[in-house]
Amino acid sequence: MLKALEHTDAGNMGSNWTYDDLYYHNASLNASANVSIDNVTCDFLHIHETGDFCSRAELPYSLTTFSWTEYTETVYGYVSPILVLITIVTNTLVSVVLLKKNMRSPTNVLLVAMAQSDLFTGLLPIPCFIYFFTLGNFVEWVPASLCYVYDLTFETLPTICHTASIWLTVALAAQRYVCVCHPIKAKQCCTIPNMLKVILGIYIMSVLSQITKFFEFEYPAVLVQSQLNISEVMYGCRRVQLELVRLHEDLFYSLYFWCRVIFIHLIPCTVLLVLNALLICALRNAQHRREMLLRQNQRQECRRLKESNCTTLMLVAVVGLFLLVEFPLAIFLILMILENTLYQPLLEEAHRDTAALFINLCILLSYPLNFFIYCGMSRQFRETFKRLFIPGASALDREHSQYFSLATENGGRRDSDKNRCGNNITNDTAI
Repeated sequence: MLKALEHTDAGNMGSNWTYDDLYYHNASLNASANVSIDNVTCDFLHIHETGDFCSRAELPYSLTTFSWTEYTETVYGYVSPILVLITIVTNTLVSVVLLKKNMRSPTNVLLVAMAQSDLFTGLLPIPCFIYFFTLGNFVEWVPASLCYVYDLTFETLPTICHTASIWLTVALAAQRYVCVCHPIKAKQCCTIPNMLKVILGIYIMSVLSQITKFFEFEYPAVLVQSQLNISEVMYGCRRVQLELVRLHEDLFYSLYFWCRVIFIHLIPCTVLLVLNALLICALRNAQHRREMLLRQNQRQECRRLKESNCTTLMLVAVVGLFLLVEFPLAIFLILMILENTLYQPLLEEAHRDTAALFINLCILLSYPLNFFIYCGMSRQFRETFKRLFIPGASALDREHSQYFSLATENGGRRDSDKNRCGNNITNDTAI
């Protein structure tokens, strides 16, 4: 995700110190290898240049230093937590429905993995949003005990989850294309065990793509004057690049962001555009077959084909929604890379920060919308969802169920379910 939507965990503030506490502990602090006193605190105590640590201290870590706009507090403190709460509810319901025995299929396994990836991408910033923005603590220095946790949960882990979600969407589109256009191959390769291996591989690669972010900075503690109460000082931290990163800063960030844009945004989006176009073409061909079946009065096979087409159309809608919010992010990142490479501002700072904020908000907004797409376009999903809350509801008539022809565990179908016109209708439908 963008830096503007990087997430943090809440925790206890560092211990507050009074003027007297600092005076009596000054000697021990000077001897500490891990704690320094910031210039702001030096000025507050009138120490001016009495210790080398005062003259060399750097500004502590503060949230207001990064991507700050007039909308930041409102979006992060109030809008985003509400959207995340809705995402938790909807994606949990999606997972529960799709894991029901009558709903399990290779496609649905991928949909569950996508739902969980999106859920955790939104869930990780919750402590940050509430503690720093909802409660108004963003004006304070980041406490020393939270500095590493802040960056880890504000940027690294959500980016891993979002990267996994992107490639899971690609895997979903590819799997559906194979099921629709190459049903015989789908029986062999598109099995539930194989989809679980794909999910595991995607998550491993997602972690590896962000592995350098775990070790990019170190966070020495620093004693600073509180921003909320000028009569107190507290432990903050300085965010210092590791020496290896600092010595090769241009190369490090150029490689990281270009690889991210190419392999996490441009390639997946391009592949999804191609697969979506192929699925739309397959839908048109399937519609012609359905019209032929209607003329031959083969209503049962026609109904199955219609349900398979509805599932494919539904997945096309899911992928389309994904592309709608991901393309602006890819374009934005490319502009930022060019800006830093050419050393020429392409956007005003205020416009850049606002764009980052609302692009991330749109991505967050898209997460719960998949639930409503499923409900609106899948009768099987609606009926299974209804039975979660109405135990006495009757099961779907198998004649009308898109899973009627499923005979094998891997989502294949019996030979007797071949289309009478000579076409296989794969029924590894999504939901």
